[in-house]
Parts: sequence; structure tokens; C-alpha cells
Amino acid sequence: MIAMLKGIVWGIDSERIILDVNGVGYQLYVPLGCLKDLCQGEKRTFHTYLIVREDDMTLYGFNNPDEKKLFTLLLGVKGIGPKAALSVLSTFSPNQVKQAILAEDVSFLTIIPGIGGKTAKRLILELKEKIADQEFLGEDVEDVKPYLPFNSETLEILVNLGFSRQEARNALNKISLDHCETVEKQIKEALKILARDK
Repeated sequence: MIAMLKGIVWGIDSERIILDVNGVGYQLYVPLGCLKDLCQGEKRTFHTYLIVREDDMTLYGFNNPDEKKLFTLLLGVKGIGPKAALSVLSTFSPNQVKQAILAEDVSFLTIIPGIGGKTAKRLILELKEKIADQEFLGEDVEDVKPYLPFNSETLEILVNLGFSRQEARNALNKISLDHCETVEKQIKEALKILARDK
């Protein structure tokens, strides 16, 4: 098992990178959060997870052990493959996912691309006990922003207005919970943030 790789970022794609480790290029599929912070030519260390199939070997890379730990937990859920597990990590932090599962918040989990209602319920059913014992030390609990009570409808409205899913999620994550308890208020506040950030 390849548990960790340290090297120079040689190439960056929409969902993967090439990491040059002593002249050998390793292709790593990484969460979107990793991609945003990367620059070509910089030295980086990734915690890795290798999946071996009959006709393929795929390597996944993560910024910290917490992301890798959650990735492996997600793979243990029936019907969740590497692509869906990576989608979870591309959308929320490990602590946010843990909080949503413990709260049995189906609507929150369905914000994640590729995760529908049935899959969200399965995640809660199969991971609630396992994830309760996990400590995600990569982030201080005080620094983790509470997840928002917006649902997939809010996200889809913003996407239909012409914004990308990532732009919409970023804006919604900046909303103050005290003033945005309805979909209408969340949309209005998100549009203000999106206009300000452009």
C-alpha cells in the first residue's frame, strides 16, 4: 500500500494531479479542496489510498489524514464507490460530514453531487455508530463552520441562475444562519455574496 507521497506538482487537471516523485509521475485523484490550493511546481505531501482492481490501479490523494480516514469509511458503505466518496470530500469537511450524519440530516447530505435521498439515508444508517468514535484532528472544532440548513433546492436555484455548483456552494457556506432560515432569504443573501465576490 502506498500510504504517502512527497513530491513536486507537475500537472493539474480538473479532478486529478500528476505528482513528480524523484522523476516518477504519480496520477492522484484529489478532492476539489486540494486542487484550489495547488500551484504547479510546488512541493507537496499527500496522504494516499490505492485501489487495485483486475484491470486498473487508481491512487487517491488527500491533504490530511482526516480526509483519508473519512474516504475509507465511506468506501465501506454499500453503493458508495471512490467517485462518490471523493464527491463528499469535495463538498464538505470531515467534521461537517460527521456532524450531518450524527444529526441524521438527510437534506444536508443530498447537497453533495451524486448523493440522493436513499444513499444519504444509507450513509447515516451504516456510518452513524462508526463515525461517532472518530476524532478528526485536522481541524479544531471551534474553527469548523456549522453546516447550513439549506437543501438541494437552494443549490439548484443558484445553478439554474447560471452559477457553477462550486460558486453556489461557496456562497451558501458564507451565509449567516441567523438571517437566512428560508430558501428565499438564502438565495437573496447568496446572490449578494456572489455579486460582491466577482
